[in-house]
Amino acid sequence: MKKTTLILPLAALMAACAANTPADTLSGLNPDNFKAEVGGKPVALYVLSNTPGIEACVTNYGGRIVSLMVPGHDGKMLDVVLGHDSIADYLKIDGNFGALIGRYGNRIRDGRFTLGDSTYILPQNDSGHCLHGGPVGFHHAVWDASQPDDSTLVLHLASPDGDAGFPGNVDVTVTYTLRSDTALAIHYEATTDRPTILNLTNHTYFNLSGHPENDILPELVYINADGYTPIDSTVMTTGQIQAVEATPFDFRTPKPVGRDIGADNAQLANGRGYDHNFVLATGGDISTVAATVSDPASGIKMDIYTDQPGLQFYTGNFLNGDVKGKKGIAYPRRAAMCLETQHYPDSPNNPQWPAVTVNPGEKYSTSTIYKFSN
Repeated sequence: MKKTTLILPLAALMAACAANTPADTLSGLNPDNFKAEVGGKPVALYVLSNTPGIEACVTNYGGRIVSLMVPGHDGKMLDVVLGHDSIADYLKIDGNFGALIGRYGNRIRDGRFTLGDSTYILPQNDSGHCLHGGPVGFHHAVWDASQPDDSTLVLHLASPDGDAGFPGNVDVTVTYTLRSDTALAIHYEATTDRPTILNLTNHTYFNLSGHPENDILPELVYINADGYTPIDSTVMTTGQIQAVEATPFDFRTPKPVGRDIGADNAQLANGRGYDHNFVLATGGDISTVAATVSDPASGIKMDIYTDQPGLQFYTGNFLNGDVKGKKGIAYPRRAAMCLETQHYPDSPNNPQWPAVTVNPGEKYSTSTIYKFSN
């Protein structure tokens, strides 16, 4: 009797502890590792799911997609994005894995632009230019989060006038929706009380093999673009548009990332690989495929749809194995690729390109869809 009396409370205690411990996600993430306060605001991990069993995990720190589980051709679930296991790693490792980018995705030359009669000075955080809104852009903000249902996350951020040098109080809402047709949709909305510029995007690193210890050179890429914007040695656009015809930048027929990435080409040398904006031939039609990536081993295919005019294709050229991500895996060079839907880099200083100005009374609204199949 004495032995039984001791065991029963212990069993009850273990059951109570288990009930209070959040279950790991499909990707193996523990939500407890994302519970923190950053800048006095709460941070958490939000889990999105849908009928086919796809799962996305997003933290409101930087609006970052932490994991994205999709089935391969054999039905096995694979995590196809790079990221970290805890909020502590996101805070101590400077990177844009999965992050929302703003106020201006990509580069602005010399960290300055003119709007109306005023010239605005921005942080210079990349070879004398302003990259991704500066060193403390939207990717480091703690967004207010709400989850109206199991497949939707709504993030909100109030960016004050003068934030990183940009004008206007800007109210931003970004909605992540994991759809039943095996697609992750991102919808961006914003308003301002002064004329300003906006170019919001997402900086997720994709490796569709599900094995980020391997590079993405075998993955097949299609980009629906007849032109691209060349760059100088600082990776800043020159303001020109060049045809992809007969160059390593022609992805109009799917080809492996690695086929031409080592070609003797000045543009590839400037970017240390692909790090270029492609001028999409979709005409802003979100029903037309802008780009496709597929992995021969996993069988996973990702179609990208957007109403934006450009797509930044970046092949992880600056990864070098120093950064360890989820499950302690070191990310080697070209462990993943980014496909950032956007307006062109430095558009505020190139008035011949699609405008990025948002005025009071107007709503900034854009969507991008990542649809998966196998």
